[in-house]
Amino acid sequence: MKAKLITLLAVLLFCAGANAQNSPANEQPAKKILIAYFSWGGNTQHVAEHIASLTGGTLFRIEPEKPYPTEYKPCTEVAKAEKESNARPVIKNKVENWDEYDTVFIGCPVWWWTAPMIINTFTESYDFKGKTVIPFCTYASTYRDETLARIVELTPAAKHLKGFGAVSKNTKGIEEWLRAIRIIR
Repeated sequence: MKAKLITLLAVLLFCAGANAQNSPANEQPAKKILIAYFSWGGNTQHVAEHIASLTGGTLFRIEPEKPYPTEYKPCTEVAKAEKESNARPVIKNKVENWDEYDTVFIGCPVWWWTAPMIINTFTESYDFKGKTVIPFCTYASTYRDETLARIVELTPAAKHLKGFGAVSKNTKGIEEWLRAIRIIR
């Protein structure tokens, strides 16, 4: 009888401990996701919005204080001049509650074989230590890998997950990618 009582007491104590570990006070807070993107023609915005719809993340549009020309050729000339001078275009807005985000998607179009210089401005404006960065880009035909690698290079203090490149605003493959990197189930 005494042995049964000791066994029963041990089981009760074990169960109480297990329930305490699973109580709401001990739950890990849900990770917050930020989808920061620069978009000139709307392609990257479309992809960012799709990522947000699948992840529940917060969208943040990286907007230059001085807008880029709306016509293609003049815009490419400004982008080339910025690249050649290693410019840092001023961003007109800031991420609110930066410290609350665990995971940061950073997206942009491919400009002159790499990320636009405004992405340098963005990555230099925040502390990425302890964050997970996931790059994505939109492109016409080439330099996807170079652009994704550049975003990783610009955020050395972060952990990085495999990036994604979308041709124009094509969202095919995004859900599978997010599952593969374990952002969604």
